Amino acid sequence: MRLFLALVPPVEVRRSLLATMHALAGARWQSDAQLHVTLRFIGDVDRHAADALMLALRRERFARIEARLDGFGFFDRRERVDQLWAGLSPRDPLERLHARLDRLCVGIGLEPEGRKYVPHITLARFARTMAPSAEQLAAWLGAQPLLPADTFAFDRLVLMESHMGRDGSVYEPVFEVGME
Repeated sequence: MRLFLALVPPVEVRRSLLATMHALAGARWQSDAQLHVTLRFIGDVDRHAADALMLALRRERFARIEARLDGFGFFDRRERVDQLWAGLSPRDPLERLHARLDRLCVGIGLEPEGRKYVPHITLARFARTMAPSAEQLAAWLGAQPLLPADTFAFDRLVLMESHMGRDGSVYEPVFEVGME
């Protein structure tokens, strides 16, 4: 099982993000079902580890997190754009939840996550050969209206399974924990 822990934004937020997904050559835009905030990537685990994680999550209490969309950004690899995303703020509550979930995962025997955490919602991915140029990306970013500044709440933490497919990943909720 290839797993990750995520927050799913409310439908209105996803609609706003979907409306931005056009006019950038080479973009493999995310679908509504793919829009989420990854809190902790877990990776490939067996059923025993997945069950241990669900039991550990069931024992925890999580507070609701309020956030708002906060501009666009991108990740690059070897000087080529790899992902385009929408940022979130405030970052502190999401970063604290990420750290807490990382400790929880390590506590059940999983390896700690080594990469820096940046709270975001991935909008598009790019193949190496289809990555936009700096000029194309700047033109797209400049053409975007401001994202809605309304605050919204994340009210459930979701353990997702990622199924790799020809057209990208398909995410299946495996377990959910309410956030109070």
